[in-house]
Amino acid sequence: MSSRKPPRVALAGFILESNAFAPVATEQDFRNRYYFEGREILDQAARDHSVMPMEMAAFVRAMHATGPWQPVPLILTGYEPAGPVEHGFFARTVDAMLAALAESGPVDAVYVSNHGAMTTTESHDPDGEMVARIREAVGPDAAIVVTLDLHANISERLVEASDLIVGYQTNPHVDMRERGEEAAQSLRMILAGARAEAAFVRLPLTPASVVLLTREGPYADLIDYGQRRKRELAGTIFNVSIFGGFVFGDTPKNGVAVVVTGRGDGDAARALAVEIAARGWNDRQRFRKRLTSVGEAVELAVEAGLDASAPAMIFSDAGDNPGGGGLGTTTRLLAALAEAGARGVLFGSFCDARLAAEAHRLGVGAELEAVFNRDGESEFSKRFAAPARVVALGDGDVVGRRGLYANRALALGACCALELGGEGGITVVVISNRRQTADPVFFEMLGLDIGAARCVCVKSRGHFRAGFDLWFAPAQVYEVDTPGLTSPVLERFQWKGLPRPVYPLDEDTVWTPPRL
Repeated sequence: MSSRKPPRVALAGFILESNAFAPVATEQDFRNRYYFEGREILDQAARDHSVMPMEMAAFVRAMHATGPWQPVPLILTGYEPAGPVEHGFFARTVDAMLAALAESGPVDAVYVSNHGAMTTTESHDPDGEMVARIREAVGPDAAIVVTLDLHANISERLVEASDLIVGYQTNPHVDMRERGEEAAQSLRMILAGARAEAAFVRLPLTPASVVLLTREGPYADLIDYGQRRKRELAGTIFNVSIFGGFVFGDTPKNGVAVVVTGRGDGDAARALAVEIAARGWNDRQRFRKRLTSVGEAVELAVEAGLDASAPAMIFSDAGDNPGGGGLGTTTRLLAALAEAGARGVLFGSFCDARLAAEAHRLGVGAELEAVFNRDGESEFSKRFAAPARVVALGDGDVVGRRGLYANRALALGACCALELGGEGGITVVVISNRRQTADPVFFEMLGLDIGAARCVCVKSRGHFRAGFDLWFAPAQVYEVDTPGLTSPVLERFQWKGLPRPVYPLDEDTVWTPPRL
């Protein structure tokens, strides 16, 4: 038997997607969502349903399945997409990670589960800073493997501090488990002596998230090409990750990024990274999308409500996606549908804890003047009031069943369904804790029948596609041009940090392939 000791692998993560135009994320936000220390990480990974990132759970389980190891859990915390995180909390958390790491003794590797598009109130690259500090702590010989969302904004610092970066390949995100398993399997190979060498190319291309789908379109084609080339170069390439980025981060590191990690062959990795980047740049004009206006959407919804033989449809309230930092409180689409007298509409989910509490206090069957955004208006979140009836109540403690949230515990807080416009009109789901409506459970938890609806409206940018594809084929999906913090119309924002010139904001942007 081998006398080699099982590898000691530290586990850490700080997950946030930061929208520069959204409110600051606080320490309490993270602690209210999840903040796991030490053994709690392993306990959560062993649960059937947890709030923790699926890639972390998958990594832990894959390491258990592939041989002996000694996990060294540090800290794992995360919050819904929001604005920049308070820098002091970020710094204290990383300090606590490193203190726990020092106390544990030397490790052979570190696995980091981050989102990759985080900013703080003082830094545009906390992901890179965190991994660089971990590298300084563990030294050059320990392996560092990082998993990231495909909306990550990649910095040189992050790539240089890591041995291997593994990005999601699907949008909607349904491959987190596979990416966690890939990270574990790749780490096993690195620990066995395989040499990882990364190449990195960033393009002056910052598309809106609505064109970063992976079922079809330019981003899908680019990812498919990268994976095909990886297979053709079998044995020389560890990983190909193509990051679409998160434009609302508004940082100098924004831009579609290609990270190719060679397996003992840095030249092959560098050549492939440039090849993929050039292909993406040549296809840049496809990274645009026409949206459906609110007026067009309302006409379609009214017609569908009057004609039972017409296909049902689903609308993305694209400008107010809580999955990208939206507040879940804009009323433009809801008010327009109500004013037009649309019928057979399900609308979810409006985040208004005060309105949900009022419905719980009044009870099912009660009639009320439903006031949305009663506590104050903002630029996009306008007050809207309408006669309503409470048709269902719930506690919001559910488990997702499809797509992004499948098998994940969701704590939505007190929630209700309010019927506007009389029976068969518009039924609005109101929740207390902000989440994007990417799973049918948001409606089903209140007894609402998605299949009977003529039109479903969701505050979600794209992840709803994987949750609702049982009812709606791509031809039945409409992205509606609504105002908000996540509007895909990039010209509406006052950008401060984006590298300029950048496409599509600057049509005459020029890029020359680098010599790596």
